[in-house]
Amino acid sequence: MDRRRCKCQRCGMNIAAPIGAQTIICPRCQSVTQLQPPRNNSFANFPPANNNMRPEFSAYPARPRRMSPNVNNNFHPQKFNRPMSPQINNIRPPAVHGRKRAVLCGINYRGHAKSLKGSINDALSMRYFLVEKLGFPIASVIVLTEDEKDPYKYPTKANIRSALRWLVHGCRSGDSLVFHYSGHGAQVRDRDGDEIDGHDESLCPVDYETEGRILDDEINSTIVRPLAPGVILHGIIDTCFSGTFLDLPFLCRINRAGYFKWEDHRIRAYKGTSGGTAFSISACDDHQSSGDTTAFTGVPMGALTYSFIQTLEQETKLTYGRLIMNMKNKIQEAQKGLGLNGANETQEPQLSSSEPFDIHSKLVAI
Repeated sequence: MDRRRCKCQRCGMNIAAPIGAQTIICPRCQSVTQLQPPRNNSFANFPPANNNMRPEFSAYPARPRRMSPNVNNNFHPQKFNRPMSPQINNIRPPAVHGRKRAVLCGINYRGHAKSLKGSINDALSMRYFLVEKLGFPIASVIVLTEDEKDPYKYPTKANIRSALRWLVHGCRSGDSLVFHYSGHGAQVRDRDGDEIDGHDESLCPVDYETEGRILDDEINSTIVRPLAPGVILHGIIDTCFSGTFLDLPFLCRINRAGYFKWEDHRIRAYKGTSGGTAFSISACDDHQSSGDTTAFTGVPMGALTYSFIQTLEQETKLTYGRLIMNMKNKIQEAQKGLGLNGANETQEPQLSSSEPFDIHSKLVAI
């Protein structure tokens, strides 16, 4: 069916609407948007029919969220053509607002050979969920995507670093902080001996080819170590190789029956907090891949982001154990329904923490 691009009037999500439709329901916020009649050139942005093309909305996963692991962190793949944001130095963090704060980063890497389709949708969906459902003040949520007009919110390495510093600046007891990342992840050789598997995990900013990646060591020292007593941080990490993305000391292993045990990942350096509590809910284990998918809504989204939001919306008084088990079930059902049963298609959400606890007793508090 021929489609055209439109945007939800409430939350701003991009939607593909059938040609001739007068209204469309947003899969994110469920609001109804009135559509303008299509222009005569409404087909101009769509390629000609080609039975050999991959459809606009493909099956799970549409594009793995990973970069090829390499042991040389100075290696830069062939650069791609895209508009570059101006170089920004000495960024001053914006004023801190509210006891609930969030940094949401979604990168599609437009123009790159390994571009993604759902990462910006993930960031916008998370903003809607935090503001409309969990009561986060809109001024307390920083969103970094390639669609942002503000140059300070373009997801460069410098801007992401600045936003992370802002997130924890002046945090005190009672604060709830959220860091959500959707984009590519990569593994590089661990050079300081603090990783059990010998690899650091890393975040790939939009300018990673020239400015480099952000390693999990830096993410931990920036937003985990400064957490004061009584402060809670949740990382929601929708990328490949993300099991220990925040470098937290303890990783939870959960089997299908719900039995769990904590793995102690402390080797050399202390990777805990300054008295606060940090949780990371990630898309997959450090050796697994995650991906964009249209299996849930018909529009590209990360399986981790969608299953996380849906589980919290559908159930109250969730424990961390039930959250992870429900997310696993949602993702596995989507994969099974499309006949993807090989090991390469496995994606199992992971839970890590700054301290071990009973995952079936402790309630999720964001």
